[in-house]
Amino acid sequence: MKRLAREWVIKAEGDFAIVERECRARKNPSYDGACFHAQQCAEKYLKARLFEAGIEFAKVHDLVALLNHAVAVEPGWELFREDLAYLSDFAVTYRYPGESADKQAADDARKRCRKFRLAARAALEMEAK
Repeated sequence: MKRLAREWVIKAEGDFAIVERECRARKNPSYDGACFHAQQCAEKYLKARLFEAGIEFAKVHDLVALLNHAVAVEPGWELFREDLAYLSDFAVTYRYPGESADKQAADDARKRCRKFRLAARAALEMEAK
C-alpha cells in the first residue's frame, strides 16, 4: 500500500476507535462525536482507496461525491450509497448548536460505518479486524 494511503487508513482507524468507544460509553457518551467520527472514518477510507488507485479527488467531506469517483475501481461500493449519504450529513449536522444525536442515531451511524469499513479494508487487501 502507498504511504499516504496507509496514513489515511491510520487516521480512519483512529476515528473508528472513537466511534466504538463513544457508543460503548456508559458515563457521558458523546453521541454527536460518535456520529461525526463515523462520517470521518468512512471519508478517510474512501480517500485511502482513491489515493491507492491514483484517482484525484477534491478536498471535500461529501461521501457521495467521493463515492462517485470510487465506483470506477470499486463498483460494488454502489451498495453503500445510501449508507454513505446518511453518514455524510454528520460532517456538519451535529457539530454546531441546534441539533444533537441520540443513542439510536449513534448506533445507526456505527453500524453503517462498520459495514463500509469492512468493505474498504477488503478492497485495500487488509484483514477484517
